Amino acid sequence: MKRVFLIVLDSFGVGAMPDCEKFGDSFDCNTLKRISASPKFNVPNLIDAGLGNIEGVDCIEKSENPKAAVYKMREASNGKDTTLGHWEIAGAISQSPMPTYPNGFPEEILSQFNAKTGRGVLCNLPYSGTDVIRDYGQQHVESGNLIVYTSADSVFQIAAHEEIVPLETLYEYCRIAREILKGEHAVGRVIARPFVGSNGKFERTANRRDFSLTPPKKTVLDAVKESGRDVIAIGKISDIFAAQGVTESIVSHSNDEGMEIIKEVSKRDFNGLCFLNLVDFDMKYGHRQDIDGYANALSQFDAFLPSLLDELKEDDMLLITADHGCDPGDDSTDHTREYTPLLMFAKGIEGGNKGVRNTFADIGATVARWLEVEFKGDGESLI
Repeated sequence: MKRVFLIVLDSFGVGAMPDCEKFGDSFDCNTLKRISASPKFNVPNLIDAGLGNIEGVDCIEKSENPKAAVYKMREASNGKDTTLGHWEIAGAISQSPMPTYPNGFPEEILSQFNAKTGRGVLCNLPYSGTDVIRDYGQQHVESGNLIVYTSADSVFQIAAHEEIVPLETLYEYCRIAREILKGEHAVGRVIARPFVGSNGKFERTANRRDFSLTPPKKTVLDAVKESGRDVIAIGKISDIFAAQGVTESIVSHSNDEGMEIIKEVSKRDFNGLCFLNLVDFDMKYGHRQDIDGYANALSQFDAFLPSLLDELKEDDMLLITADHGCDPGDDSTDHTREYTPLLMFAKGIEGGNKGVRNTFADIGATVARWLEVEFKGDGESLI
């Protein structure tokens, strides 16, 4: 019975890609380097595994005897967002960029949305998620109109106070938006952004939900499921893949909860893939430009890692990677176009620097090979 544990440290980049300027980023964007200067940065287990041995990483020490095979992963898809990154990890490269709205959404979209929800719209601009509820939260509470905003990513986000718009109603509004946003306006994700509190003290809650497009082609999740094996999705994984290829979905609301869940799943005798996204790196720290918070979150994951490694069995593989960057110290709150790390732990796999790969899709191919599943994705297996 073979198992793969695939963990995405959401936004944990390790340096700018050569085409970063095309995506509005500078060549000095580097999430790992930025947080490594923080006093909260303490990752002895990741260093021991070989994080510092990845090609081009010079901000942390190298291990003389790396426990993991480590790779530097180049994104082949035309973007730097969560959806495209995860789809590529699962074996599906996206050559066409998803639409973005630097000036807000057109009237043809908003008029349909207003008609179907019966509510007006506030903001309709690219905005920080915390700033938008600060600036528009009270107007929303007083009017009942929905706060609609976007970012540099392909997203249609709806913020609403949980006492004004019940969660299930907000989720239904997101489904309405998802149905409207098709064709040329097929954004990667519609995101529910509920919040609570009073004027001047509004806070987002952990009840976020993502409503993604269906992947454009079969992913390794589909292949594993079709083979009769398990695909256990933890966190927002099921949302990112629109539940396609998932046999079990487990909701988590934080890094801590996600780590607890994967630890419990590791004690189960399942046969297949367990896929976890740890969203706090991106949502709580990257976008909010919180260098110390990001560094502390990675340190907490580092402290957790040995306990998960202890649960690995003879035929298990653990893969740790990321979907894009989000440098918390650059001049933007948006994602950054960066290489990502891949750390591979498995019996019989030699540790050390294995070089640079041209696509995240090699990860999906590797999962399929390890599980002995037939899958013709866009990558090549690393084993």
